[in-house]
Parts: sequence; structure tokens; C-alpha cells
Amino acid sequence: MREVAGNTDGEHGPPVRPPTGRRGPRRRLAATSPAAALVAVLAAGCGAASPASPAAAPGTTSAATTPGSATTPGPAASGVRSPDPGAEGDVRVRLTVGDEELGATLTPSAATRDLLAQLPVTVEMGEHGGVEKTGPLPSRLSLDGQPAEADPDVGDVGYYAPGQDLVLYHGDQSSYPGIVVLGRLGGDAAARLAALSGPVSVTVAAG
Repeated sequence: MREVAGNTDGEHGPPVRPPTGRRGPRRRLAATSPAAALVAVLAAGCGAASPASPAAAPGTTSAATTPGSATTPGPAASGVRSPDPGAEGDVRVRLTVGDEELGATLTPSAATRDLLAQLPVTVEMGEHGGVEKTGPLPSRLSLDGQPAEADPDVGDVGYYAPGQDLVLYHGDQSSYPGIVVLGRLGGDAAARLAALSGPVSVTVAAG
């Protein structure tokens, strides 16, 4: 233990300073008891380790505040809305039929995105089968993510892919290949459409 205490003075840490006013020769440490030498070694070791603690702290703080980790959004940040309707949620639109103004809500999909890109659009619609008003859109809608067929409910807004048609269902249409459900008419819109006979001009706008 005395030999270690000697090394403490040179290699393993700063010399142990005697209290102020007692500048005795350093060799007196070698004459201390083993217990005192051990205390000196431990004190020197703590003195050597203490500078490392502050050095480690900035590294830890830096890791916690790294710009990348602080600003990178987690999965929930996807709550920030994208211009793509597929990431936004339902989209409201207005349908004007003569003097009637109807509301509708479109659900997110690739087809909805393509329809919104065409708005405002006026579609000349005719009555089909006593259950729907239907007419061709200027451009086709994407079928990405859509099933091969759908069974629309009364009051649904749909798209019939083979005819490139926008469809407003005011009656009960059974499941059929090529049908894509885009959203829902609001309130009593389906009943009001059913009351309209013959061809109608429908303007769809964001709403």
C-alpha cells in the first residue's frame, strides 16, 4: 500500500496537498499507516475520476438534444396533414343540381384524390335503373387499393370504372364489378335526387 501511495503522487492523480499552513515534506506520506495510505489512494482516485464526470455529462446532453433526434417526428406526427387527401381524412364537397345544393363527404383513396384534382367539374347525368344518377367524368380515376367490385348503399357517391362515370346512388344497387365507393351524400340528398326526373347537370366543387 505504501508503494501505491507513492505512485499516486506521480502517475495516478494529483499530489495530496497538506492542509494550509502545514507544508511538511511529501515523504511523510510514506511513513503513514496502511489505512492512511489507502485513504490517500482512494482520494487520489476520486480526484482523477471527477474531471471525467463533467466530460461525460455534455456527451449525454448532446445525445438527448441532437437536432436529428429532437426534430424527427414519430409515427404519431403523421398527424401533420399532407396535401394528399389519402392522408387527410374525409373531404367535404358540394353538389349543385339546378337550384338544389347538396352536400357530400368523400373518403380518402387514390380515386378520391383524382376526383378532387378535377374539381370543379360539371357532369351531365342521366337516370339509370331507377337507382342512380350517372354521367362521365373528364378523366379516369385511379383504382389503386380498390376491390374488384363493391356493393353501394343508398346515399353513396360512387365511380363506375368501365364507363368512367361519377354515380350518385339514390336507390339500392346490388354488388357489381367495377363499382368504387367514393363517399356519402349528406342529409336527405338521396331522396332529393330520386325526386328529380330525367337528365340533370351536376356541378361538383370543393366544399
